[in-house]
Amino acid sequence: MIRSLYGKFTFTTILIMLLSGIIAFLLSNVYYQMILKPYNDQKNTMIAEEIVDYVHTHPEIDLDSYLDHLSAVGYQLYVTDGQQEQFYGKAFREVNLAPDDVKMVLNGDIFHGMQQFPHTFFVTGFFANELENTIGVPLIYQEKPYALFMRPDIKLLFNEMHLLFGSMLALTILLSILFVLISVKLLTAPIKKLTSATFELAQGNFNIQLDINRKDEIGELAQSFTQMANQLEQLEELRKQLISNISHDIQSPLSNIKGYTSLLAQPALSDEEKLYYTDIINKEVLRLSALTKQVLLLASLEQEDQPLKKQTFSLSDQMKQVLKQHQWKMQEKGIMADYQLSSTNFYGDPTMLYAVWDNIISNAVKYNVEGGSVSISLIDKSDRVEIRVRDSGEGIDQADLSRIFERFYRADVARSRTVEGTGLGLSIAMAIVHLHDGRIYAKSEKGVGTEITVELPKLKTSNIP
Repeated sequence: MIRSLYGKFTFTTILIMLLSGIIAFLLSNVYYQMILKPYNDQKNTMIAEEIVDYVHTHPEIDLDSYLDHLSAVGYQLYVTDGQQEQFYGKAFREVNLAPDDVKMVLNGDIFHGMQQFPHTFFVTGFFANELENTIGVPLIYQEKPYALFMRPDIKLLFNEMHLLFGSMLALTILLSILFVLISVKLLTAPIKKLTSATFELAQGNFNIQLDINRKDEIGELAQSFTQMANQLEQLEELRKQLISNISHDIQSPLSNIKGYTSLLAQPALSDEEKLYYTDIINKEVLRLSALTKQVLLLASLEQEDQPLKKQTFSLSDQMKQVLKQHQWKMQEKGIMADYQLSSTNFYGDPTMLYAVWDNIISNAVKYNVEGGSVSISLIDKSDRVEIRVRDSGEGIDQADLSRIFERFYRADVARSRTVEGTGLGLSIAMAIVHLHDGRIYAKSEKGVGTEITVELPKLKTSNIP
């Protein structure tokens, strides 16, 4: 059993060539039997009749010399009066003419042997050097009836052509097989490279360079494979970073819980100290719980079949509710809130969108400066709504700005570790906005502040239930 692609391609191509040759041979034989054989019979009948007409119009001609001359230029001839017979030219391989056929010609009829012969399907009958495969015409010479049977001497007339066509056929077959082997080798070479690269990829080696420069489908496949390897490498890096971040964010509260639990086990602790340590443990548990919930939420949001429970609700009222929830945090840091919220009804998932505003405003408060400000605006446009949240915090470097929507990414690691949070808020916000076919982006200037903009497209009224 052939297993390699090279062997399968070669075997299939040669098999196709053989089958095509057989089918072409069969069709050509049908063409010969249906069209060429009757035409060949008719053509040779006309030649035989012209020979007889020439003898009839030149009664003084020496028939024996004339027929010898005809045989020399490429005809095989047989003449008989029913009793005596004479052959001219190359001898027939088979002298198999029936006596009734001779009598028929002597009686004035024409014998169409070429039309009736062979009794097989193949075109090889055209070359059969047999007396039965001739044209017979009546001949009157010196007032005596004869039967003249003739056929072209194929070998004499076309021997060189036979050799030429035979050589061409043999060379065609040999060269076709050779070119098939070469072309299949060239075709399968890049596929072998792709196969080798696939094994490398399976071993975890993502740094793969394929030197396949083609403009066909294989070239496109190689290009797509390289892009896939690069994307897998990026995903692997993200996976490692994700595990590292989750491990760090889980390890920190777990270490605190373990440490304060050990302290609680000391018998000499006062009630005040016990309450203090218990409060810290509870906060760390809540921190772990929040992290777990946000990781699960983000994982569910990234599923393609994530359902949205859409309904029409007041977006402006929802924004005010989120602001009210964070009001006490703003008061603690002396942050002034300035908002302009157009009265806007929107068709979407209110629970999901609440999480978007909660995460964005929470960041604007957490990463703001003491006595800073938060500006919030809701703009109702004809085709979309725009929500902008701007803070007066320290801002974000341009190098970090494009990555703030990545999971667990924090621009200022040293500072962010002192601020409560999981680093998942903006990732969750972006996932929810994308589920609503919207977009979210950020602008920031170091030392001035950061502005987060959310654009949500409106659905047509007919789509709103």
